[in-house]
Amino acid sequence: MTTTQTSTAAANTTDACGEACAPGAGLDVADAERAAAVFKALADPVRLRLFTRIAGCEGQTCVCDIQDVGVSQPTVSHHLRKLREAGLIDCERRGTWVYYWAVPGGLEALDGVFSVGR
Repeated sequence: MTTTQTSTAAANTTDACGEACAPGAGLDVADAERAAAVFKALADPVRLRLFTRIAGCEGQTCVCDIQDVGVSQPTVSHHLRKLREAGLIDCERRGTWVYYWAVPGGLEALDGVFSVGR
């Protein structure tokens, strides 16, 4: 096939598709990176369980009430830190205990992902 035939074939393919085949705008780079960070934080089963337990509580919950997720305390602390870094939860130390709550709007980064095609 010559160069002329290749470019003609590409042009014909574009013409054949028309506007109906044009891709949507999708997410911009910053929104995609933010959504990926949230997905990554929630992709671990332990973190997902911790997040749903914290988010399912009205107000704040003490770390002593969310320990039983099948892993050791240092591992729970690690997972809670990852959820904080992703902006899904926040915390406050009160004496020897730490209280956690879901950040309002923490899951908004996923709105653009789930609204695609609607």
